[in-house]
Amino acid sequence: MNVQTGCIFRGVHQAERLSAILADLSTDGSVEVADLASRLAVSAATIRRDLELLEEQRLLARTHGGAVTMGVLYELPLRYKGARHHDEKRKIAQAAARLVTDGMSLGLTGGTTCTEVARELVDRERLTVVTNALNIASELAVRPNLKLVVTGGTARPESYELVGPLAEASLAGLHLDLVVIGVDGIDADAGCTTHHEVEAHTDLALIERAQRVVVVADSSKIGDVAFARICPVSRVDTLITDRAANVRSLRALREAGVTVETV
Repeated sequence: MNVQTGCIFRGVHQAERLSAILADLSTDGSVEVADLASRLAVSAATIRRDLELLEEQRLLARTHGGAVTMGVLYELPLRYKGARHHDEKRKIAQAAARLVTDGMSLGLTGGTTCTEVARELVDRERLTVVTNALNIASELAVRPNLKLVVTGGTARPESYELVGPLAEASLAGLHLDLVVIGVDGIDADAGCTTHHEVEAHTDLALIERAQRVVVVADSSKIGDVAFARICPVSRVDTLITDRAANVRSLRALREAGVTVETV
């Protein structure tokens, strides 16, 4: 059983089960049907169907009695991240939205927490939103009260983000009041990090266009370090996270000059 997700679930929905299965795989490299069925409070047949669905999407390989990852450990796809820490992400998004005033120019990276921020802003007036996230763009494009600017770039299926030289070139000449970024880890020494080096470079290009940088990250990201560095914490003005975040890591971030808000 994954020690990080070892709590007992009661009658969880399929999306939450799939997220839990993939989280276990990402940490441990393998899962067992019997263990998952007991922990997620569903039948073994239900778990087998879940594993079959994930195998069809080439996210795992089934074995006798369980499943293993497809090769190396991987980044959890965005479509399965939304069920994790959802209540916390919603509160974080509400706090971030309070920093946005009508008439602002705002940058948004991809990720589930930034998606929640976008949803909090749909009724704002005279707001210009610049994003490289296809899922955020699709939600905001139908809002006539908002001006939406979408970067070019190469799409990453894991995060729905447009990245690379085309994305970065499309940001040239823009000036943003505020940028809200999602990260896979934030640490006082390692800075803001993500799983993919090209995505990190594109996120930095967006940060460089902004007067103020706000990081939104649930407590599971605090103190963590992912593969690629986006920027040092000296580039971050504010971090918004939830109250379960590691106290020592938050103290180090405050000492590094980051304003930390917990919700």
